[in-house]
Parts: sequence; structure tokens; C-alpha cells
Amino acid sequence: MRVLLTGAAGFIGSTIGRLLREDGHDVVPVDVMLALAHGTAEPPAGTHRLDVRDAAAWVDLLRGADAVCHQAAVVGAGVRVGDLPDYAAHNDLGTAALLAAMHEAGVDRLVLASSMVVYGEGHYACAEHGEQVPPPRTVAALESGDFDNHCPRCARPLDWALVDEGARLDPRSSYAASKVAQEHYASAWARQAGAAVVALRYHNVYGPGMPRDTPYSGVAAMFRSSLERGEAPRVFEDGGQVRDFVHVDDVARANLAALTAVVDDPAGSARAFNVASGTPVDIHTVARLVAEGSGRDIAPEITGQFRLGDVRHVVASPERAATELGFRAEVAPATGLPAFATAPLRG
Repeated sequence: MRVLLTGAAGFIGSTIGRLLREDGHDVVPVDVMLALAHGTAEPPAGTHRLDVRDAAAWVDLLRGADAVCHQAAVVGAGVRVGDLPDYAAHNDLGTAALLAAMHEAGVDRLVLASSMVVYGEGHYACAEHGEQVPPPRTVAALESGDFDNHCPRCARPLDWALVDEGARLDPRSSYAASKVAQEHYASAWARQAGAAVVALRYHNVYGPGMPRDTPYSGVAAMFRSSLERGEAPRVFEDGGQVRDFVHVDDVARANLAALTAVVDDPAGSARAFNVASGTPVDIHTVARLVAEGSGRDIAPEITGQFRLGDVRHVVASPERAATELGFRAEVAPATGLPAFATAPLRG
């Protein structure tokens, strides 16, 4: 299969490219080399230094591709209002421009990197009143140290449950809004162009090659950097926030499975899948596992600090990906996170 891979020089994109080549595929790598992600680094040999927002100018590069694997995006928390133009330009406009160029080039199969942030808060239930959609946590509650979501009917703390792909989309940041927009553009393109798309909703990705101390660094990398400075990893809230941490090698395997599947999907098809380890873990445990793997006897510090826009719990169900793509993660957080503490990172 000939695959045009955007974001090919990035943390996730480079891992996908390596796996595709190992599997015998022909990869056409594209990356604009944004300074936020790459600093002053030059692109790897053979990489086309191109901007997806200008995809109409390089449509010839798309001709002959069987599919596009679209990883290029501005990522990060996106909690500042001032971040909106960058997310809209690179993620929304970039995806729309790429889709239009794909249509002109006759390429009608897409695997899109999405994110669990499209869900906002996760899935919650009250022991007495069943499933509930909690209102946003208030500043007053957070400042008082009350980090839980509460039942709107009885005010008891809500229990979290697994989120499946049919959950409502509720973006809480500019980054999240841009990922929802990418999915919607791709779905509309699939219907209008008689094409097919698989959107992969990554949960918290970590692993070798992760960028160090940039907006593209995840919390696991930040914990690692603190430990390397001899400082305690600083954990926000009470550390009880539950997430799913998925290894980058598993994310690459999910993309390979999605590319294999999407070529056989019917025209007009748009499917979304969670990409997760399937093993929930709280943030305090993440910090502890990274600390243990580092060999440093430094306990994480629970700060009680918070960021507006952060969600309390969001944990994916991996079942649809297992059933329809044949994908299950192979690296458990209990193994992968300690190993990450000494894995090679990029600059």
C-alpha cells in the first residue's frame, strides 16, 4: 500500500512510518516541521517539508496514494483563548485543505488522528440516579479541594465508567474543539466524496521519542523531566484523576490496523475508534510508576493545584477497536511507564 503520512517527523508519525515500512508499505512522508514540535531540527531524509494548509499546491504528491494517514496537528492543552487561531489554522483549515486536495487527486481513504479530548468529561453514574451528565466543576469547588463531579440530583460524588465511541462530544478547550472539527470535516468529506475515513481517538500517548519539555510533551514526560532535575513530580488536584495511557507502539499498530480496514470500507463510511491500553490508571500512580522506573527515591508531590478546562476522569472502552479493527494494546501501563522513565527522548 502507498500511504501519504502527514506529521511524519513527529513523535507518533515517525513511529507509524517505521511500522508501515517494516510491514512492507510505501510511505510518502510529509511534515512542515513546526518549531513548537521540532525546534530547529531539520526533517529526516526523504521527508517533504510541506504544509497541509497548502495541500492544493502539492496535490501531485497525493496522486497514486492508496490512503492518507493524517497525523499533522497543533496539539497541547489549548486552554488559552489566544490559542484559538493556531488550532483553527493548522487543524481545522489544514484538514479541510488536505481533504480537498485528496479529492482532486482521487484519493478516497483516510485514517485521521483524533483524540479522547473530544469527549470532554467522561462517562459518569450515580449509585442512586444512574447515568448523569455533570455540570462543569466550579472554581469555588476546585479552590476548596473538591475535585469530584457530583450528581446534579443528590450531590453525591459520581463514579466514572468507560466511555464508548457513541458518547456525546463535548470539547472543553480550543484543541478539543479542533479535533471535533477535524472529525466532522472528514465525515462530511466521506459522504460528499464517496470516500471512507477511520478516526482514531488516542488517549494519553507516551513512549520512546516523546518530545521533552514542549507543548507536545505529555504529563508522563513532564514527570520524567522533574525527576531528572532531582525534583518531585508535581501532581495536580488530588492525583485521583483517572486516564488511560497508551504506548506509542500500540498507537502505531492501531494505525496499521485502521489503514488495512479502511481500504475495504464502503463509500460514505465514517467510523471512530478509541485507541487505549484498556487499563485505567490514576495520575498519582502514573507519577509513581515513572519515579520507580527512574531509580530515584523521590515521591510525587500532590499539589492540590488545578487548571480550568481540565476534566476529572475520561477512560475509554477499547471494545469497538478490538471487535471491528482487531486491535488490542500490547503494552500495559504497569510495564510501559517505568520503562519510559529511561527511554530515549527527543530534544
